[in-house]
Amino acid sequence: MISTTAATASSLPPHHLHPSSADQQKAALDLLNSKLCGSSVHHLKQAHALVLKMGQFQDHYVAGTLVKCYANPQFKSLELALKVVDSVQKPNVFVWNNIIRGCLGNDEPLEALQMYYEMVDSDTRPNKFTFPAILKACSNAGAQGEGLQVHAQIVKRGFLHDLHVTSAGIRMYASFGRVGDARRLLDENQETFDVVSWNAMMDGYLRWGHVEAADELFDAMPSKSVGSWNTMVSGLSRLGMIEEARRTFDSMGERNEISWSAMIDGYIGGGCYREALEVFREMQRMNFQPRKFMLSSVLAACANLGALEQGRWIHNYMKRNSISLDAVLGTALVDMYAKCGRVDMAWKVFEDTRDKGVSTWNAMIGGLAIHGRAEDAIELLMKMQEEKLRPNGITFIGVLTACAHSGLVIEGLKILASMEEISGVEPEVEHYGCVVDLLGRSGQLDKALEVIKLMPMEPSEAIWGALLGACRIHGDVELGEQVGKVLLELDQSNGGRYALLSNIYAKAGKWDEAREVRKLMKHRGIKTDTGCSVIESGGEVHEFKMGDCLHPRSKEIYSFLETMMGRLRTEGYAADTSQVLFDISEEEKEKEMQYHSEKLAIAFGLITTKPGSTIRVVKNIRVCEDCHAAVKLISQVYDREVIVRDRVRYHHFKNGICSCNDFW
Repeated sequence: MISTTAATASSLPPHHLHPSSADQQKAALDLLNSKLCGSSVHHLKQAHALVLKMGQFQDHYVAGTLVKCYANPQFKSLELALKVVDSVQKPNVFVWNNIIRGCLGNDEPLEALQMYYEMVDSDTRPNKFTFPAILKACSNAGAQGEGLQVHAQIVKRGFLHDLHVTSAGIRMYASFGRVGDARRLLDENQETFDVVSWNAMMDGYLRWGHVEAADELFDAMPSKSVGSWNTMVSGLSRLGMIEEARRTFDSMGERNEISWSAMIDGYIGGGCYREALEVFREMQRMNFQPRKFMLSSVLAACANLGALEQGRWIHNYMKRNSISLDAVLGTALVDMYAKCGRVDMAWKVFEDTRDKGVSTWNAMIGGLAIHGRAEDAIELLMKMQEEKLRPNGITFIGVLTACAHSGLVIEGLKILASMEEISGVEPEVEHYGCVVDLLGRSGQLDKALEVIKLMPMEPSEAIWGALLGACRIHGDVELGEQVGKVLLELDQSNGGRYALLSNIYAKAGKWDEAREVRKLMKHRGIKTDTGCSVIESGGEVHEFKMGDCLHPRSKEIYSFLETMMGRLRTEGYAADTSQVLFDISEEEKEKEMQYHSEKLAIAFGLITTKPGSTIRVVKNIRVCEDCHAAVKLISQVYDREVIVRDRVRYHHFKNGICSCNDFW
């Protein structure tokens, strides 16, 4: 039992109780259910002290309510809830149910099962509120054998036809992949149609890819609720069937916030960030106000697209509606601002976020990393330690990536060597990959190869890929050929590996070898990612691919592009045609370089934004040397700051200089 003196209860309001036991019970329950007790563990402990003074602790309803309060996941005080249960004499089913649900809420399903066993051993009879929670515990813990035993208990005690128990049982069996058993449970209870159970069954079918069975069940439903439609949209999206999910979404006669969220999350899960923002804007036009849980998803879409205007709108919406900046939203905002090129705003949000979690620190460190601010990332790591917050593996990936982008070899190697000492995190393959990248970018290819050989685990494709990329940067054809052959054996489906090796050969003028690699690609049916750049203008995201004419203003864009490139040539620009992987004429090579997607996006930005304003572009693959040189000149000639985010990092171009110092 928690020992608390009367003095600790001084900040709570006094309770002048009548001698009646019922009055005392009501006063104790009112106190525990008050907003004050829901605000902090400190106030809850004070209330606990008053309950002890009142002599109401052994009242099962008071004790059960106290358990529920301590088990609040926000308080992270499940241990205290368990101590309360241990201190109650012969707890009744109300107390047991609250601790079981509390364990579930704190993501401790095995502890919930243990509480159930203790409850049964104490001869306390489970009721209809016990079984849905314990079935969910079996599901979450993957405890199939225990789930079957609980099902037997349900049958024995006569709760098989309770609708809540049935739907929980269906979900449990579906989570184990036993959709046949789940369907039998549904069929045994079909005399009373229950939409929750039908939804659970459809969700189970979809989770295991039984789309046809889910469709048949959906079509057979006597009546469809919005929840049923939402189940189909979410399930189809999870399977990657985005077009089918959208058709279902468009067929809905009525939508709620969960419907919109399901479609937005589906698009984001499928990497369709632009479409996710389009649905979000449509939702706003329909006068649906986004709530807290949706905002972090939309911010993730903004982050991936570099849609700063939309991201700022969400931030302002939060301020207007007094939505608190908790760890989840704070992390999402930090990530969005950093990935949209506004490290200053990311830092401000980071400072303003209350109760920062490790993920919030990681988002800030990762943001600094992609902007090449290694010293700041290392300083933040040190600050984490000062605040007694333990870094995790992701933290070190962020810091090591920052070192790689800044060429801080000594610092990076020191951090790798001290990871276990700093936080007890043992370096994994991803951390070694960062160090191989760091050494490779710095031109220390032999040392990078040595690290690979001395690693305590087998090197991954990503590690060999980092070394191959370094070979391309530094023109080491011999090592690049060796590494490339290893990679093409390990990972035959990654088009980027073929392109890298082909590029190494092409830059060295080995056209026959380059052609052989491309022939192998074609034979294996491998395709590379098409270069794509996006730019936000007027709250809308515009997409460009190399040489395409799909944009409604294409004629104007290409006309301006010709003028822009002509102006650059007068300033000394000459196309770097070594990037072209085909043995064609120099004139053809120059034309191909001119129509790269980032050049099209920047041309569009120059004709649609005010003079002097910043142009922000996001590209899905690494920016090439030719475009890098061209954008440096554009920033000088047109007196614009141009921020380009590629697959590797951010480039801030201003006055003819790039923040990466030509090291990327």
